[in-house]
This record gives sequence, C-alpha cells and structure tokens, in this order.
Amino acid sequence: MAPDYRGRFAPTPSGPLHSGSLLTAVASYLDARQAGGTWLLRIEDLDPPREIPGAADIILRQLEDHGLAWDGPVQYQSQRQAAYAAALDQLHAQGMAFYCTLSRRQLAERGGHHPGPAVATSPGPNRAVRLAVPETTLHFDDLLQGPQQSRLSTEDGAFVIRRRDGFYAYQLACALDDADSGITHVLRGIDLLESTFRQLWVLDCLSRPRPQYGHLPVLVDASGEKLSKSAGAAALGNDHRDNLFRLLSLLGLAPPPPLRHERCDAQLAWATTHWQRNALAGHRALRD
Repeated sequence: MAPDYRGRFAPTPSGPLHSGSLLTAVASYLDARQAGGTWLLRIEDLDPPREIPGAADIILRQLEDHGLAWDGPVQYQSQRQAAYAAALDQLHAQGMAFYCTLSRRQLAERGGHHPGPAVATSPGPNRAVRLAVPETTLHFDDLLQGPQQSRLSTEDGAFVIRRRDGFYAYQLACALDDADSGITHVLRGIDLLESTFRQLWVLDCLSRPRPQYGHLPVLVDASGEKLSKSAGAAALGNDHRDNLFRLLSLLGLAPPPPLRHERCDAQLAWATTHWQRNALAGHRALRD
C-alpha cells in the first residue's frame, strides 16, 4: 500500500476519448487504485485553437460511463494562468528563460536545432519564450521502460515554454501542474517520452520534485499506426462494458469471459485486484 500515491489523467479537449486515450486512463486509474492512492483528473485546455466546444464535458461523461471515478474537483489549465506566469518570472530571474523570434522555417534551416540564448532578443510582441537546456545528460528510471537518458542540448535544443501568440506551452504547464498537485506517479503513452525529459528539466529548474514516470505502450491499428484524434481514430462504442473488457484484455489482465457482462464498476474492482504493471514492461505498442 502507498497511501501517498497521487496519479492523474490529463486529456486534451480536442475531441472525445478514443480507445487509445481510454486505455491510458484505465491503466493510470488501476495503478493508483491498487496502490491505495488518489487519482486526479486534469483537463489540458491550454490551447484554445485546438479545442472542440463541449469536448471537455464529453470526456467527463465518457470516464463516468466507464466507471472511472476521479478524486476531488477537476482541474482546468485555463484557470492556472497566474501560476504559469509566476513560474515564467522565476525562470527569467534565474537567467534560464529568454525571448526568441526564430520562426519554424528558420529553425528548419538550422536542422531543427535551437542554438540557445545566443540568439536571445529583448522582450516584445510576437516573441516566444524558450528555456535554455543543459549540456549534461538527463536520466530517469521509467517504471515500465527501464533506465532512460537524453541530452537536450544535442537534440532540439532550447524549447518553447510560452508561445509567440502568448499561450503557455505544454511542457511548462504540464510539469508545473503535476508539481503543484503533488503528483507522485505519471502513467502515460510512450509517445510522450521525449516530452518527459523537457518536463523533468522544467521541474529541475524550478527546484520542484520529480514524479515517477511510466510510459505505457500505445494502442495501434492493424497497420501499426498509433490511434489518435488527429489520425481519425474511431469513436468508442456505445457498449461501455464491452469497451472496458476489451481494454482490460489488451492490458494483459486476461479477465474471465463472464466479466464482460458485469457492470463497469465490477470490472474495475476485479481489475484493481489483478492489475500487474510489470506485465506491460518493455512493450512499446499494443495492437487493437
């Protein structure tokens, strides 16, 4: 038992949940519940141009329909602007953040690698804010994928923490939200592994504790392509019990066939008892 376990699920309201995103929700829920911990819900409504009106409410209803009850109030990133601004001020004061006018085209001409504070500009409109990155290698032990390392300085270089249009960037907001919510464990798709290193660096710069990360295999279709909203992943079926039973099977739990006809809360109760995170260790993809 780990009563101080705090997990979370953090969908973007760019459309309803599909099987891939619901699988992540189920896995993070089971991991938290088996540990006797807390499972929080955060709506990452940080990018208004990408949002679909009403999608957040649809997501909440989908989670409820599948028996996934979260703890406490839902957090919305759109209500966290003051916290992001304070973090940005701290990073500026530490000399870690800088203004930049390089466009995507100009970065592409440089091979996609940002040169860092050498191209910093004065504050002003139509400027992104980027975070300088270390020359050293970042390390962490992934709960599912084992030891991981990355040197941000030799990859894409300094990354955006506030966009040119004034919206705060995902890397800053996600890392700070996890820290301020006291999140101890983050289970999410392996497609976000690259982002994890950037968020670790944000947390290190802000002197905030790191959560433990576990990167789940992503759900792919018959051609091996990741299921995603942008790729037009099919909507979830209307039979919530069948949806959940199928995902429990994909997660390696081998639920007994009669469980398919049980209510979602009964299926989740059984799955919480039988959950084995290590059954997914080393896997990068699951075929739907």
